[in-house]
Amino acid sequence: MKTTPTQGGTLTLPEVLAELRMSRAAFYRLRARGLAPTCLKLPNGQIRVRRSDLDAWFEGCEQVIAC
Repeated sequence: MKTTPTQGGTLTLPEVLAELRMSRAAFYRLRARGLAPTCLKLPNGQIRVRRSDLDAWFEGCEQVIAC
C-alpha cells in the first residue's frame, strides 16, 4: 500500500512506519533511546515527521560495508 505525504512536507506516524517497515512499538523504543528521526508533536498529541528530517536520518544511518 502506497501512502501519500500529508500537506507541508510532513508525514504522519503511520506513513513513517510504513516507509520504515517498522512497528509502532519499535519506533517508540527508538524515540526513547534518542535514535529516531526528529518528531513534531502536535497539540492534539499526534506525531508528525518532516520529510527532510526523515531523509537526513536515513543518511545518518548509512554504513559502508566491505563485501
